[in-house]
Amino acid sequence: MNEQTRLCTDIIQRAKNIVVLTGAGISTESGINDFRSRTGLYQKAPETILSIDYFYQHPDEFYQFAFEHLYHPDAEPNDGHKILAKWEKEGRVSTIITQNIDGLHQKAGSAHVIEFHGTMKTASCQNCGSKYSAEQMVERKRVMPDYYVCDKCNTRDKRERYIKPDVVLFGDTGEWFSDKGFHTILSQIEQADLLLVLGSSLKVTPFSYFPEYRSAGVPLIIINIGETRYDIQDDTYVIRESIGETLKQMV
Repeated sequence: MNEQTRLCTDIIQRAKNIVVLTGAGISTESGINDFRSRTGLYQKAPETILSIDYFYQHPDEFYQFAFEHLYHPDAEPNDGHKILAKWEKEGRVSTIITQNIDGLHQKAGSAHVIEFHGTMKTASCQNCGSKYSAEQMVERKRVMPDYYVCDKCNTRDKRERYIKPDVVLFGDTGEWFSDKGFHTILSQIEQADLLLVLGSSLKVTPFSYFPEYRSAGVPLIIINIGETRYDIQDDTYVIRESIGETLKQMV
């Protein structure tokens, strides 16, 4: 264990109310492609395909892309996910706020997870709100021509009852993108005695602003391969190593 990791281990062991922010980097260790790296998802498709406008204009092409690149039913939690769940059970991690839509934190056993960008596990009719599981949508796509049109309600324009995955697309808003949602998140961060960032470049707004709301003097530990704009701030500690391996050392 190097000196920086040893220092961060000491900080984590003393913390009693850790709020964790996670990004794609924690899921790459479970075999899920990230979005922003040179080998990431955006090398295969422009951001336009993940926009709300593209979804309504080309629902079939959108679902084809989503099922190939965003839906990972066979992915399993890695050591990073499992250790966070362990720390939650010990009462040290109070909340995980994640950009990820894969559900791996919950699969590992974490209960207090805010999925800031939503989830691929479910989809909703944009008219009546009926919920469909991802598995149902896969089966509907296999057997129905207009599988993305809700058949539990009726509208003059069928686009009004498109079934959209419960993920936050570009140009879209999610359940946490509200005054109440932001208040809940910022209150959690303000009460934390440690903010731990795992696998996020902290480039996507408004998620990228969350570290600014930690209380004065509260340490920020960032474990991420790439740089972030917070790396040189006071009370900030940076480790550019594997998340799973680093947390295992800390345990």
